[in-house]
Amino acid sequence: MDLIAIRRQPNRRAAWAALALIGAGLQGCAEKPPAPPVQHARLFATDFEGGAKSCIVPKLKLAAGRTSRVAMKVGNDGGWCGIAVARNARPYAVGLLEQPPTHGKVYIHPVGDDTRIDYTPDLGFSGSDSFVVKLLPGEPEVRVSVTVTPK
Repeated sequence: MDLIAIRRQPNRRAAWAALALIGAGLQGCAEKPPAPPVQHARLFATDFEGGAKSCIVPKLKLAAGRTSRVAMKVGNDGGWCGIAVARNARPYAVGLLEQPPTHGKVYIHPVGDDTRIDYTPDLGFSGSDSFVVKLLPGEPEVRVSVTVTPK
């Protein structure tokens, strides 16, 4: 072996080692990390039991600090009629009943990733009712006018 061949040999080994390291590094960059799993709150069958057979409520999108008016129509068969709302795909922390209904009950609770505002009319009542709910955080207000029909 002559002197030139000896000098070239270590450079080739270093070059191959550098290429192998670069390739391994680039391969690691090319692989996308798995997306984090989306966690949703569980839904249970009991969350949906006892609903009124006739319940008409439009979809509602709330804005912070704003008042939304909702018209609800429910048949009085002893069941509840619910309005589902969410903030950034999560339930609100608190629901405050600012004005209770005259002829029914309101129950505000989380159901899965929503906050549900349930209204149950008093048995035997038919006619008009209303109530007001404020949600926290963000303080959107929901003013609900209810029309209750006999079963």
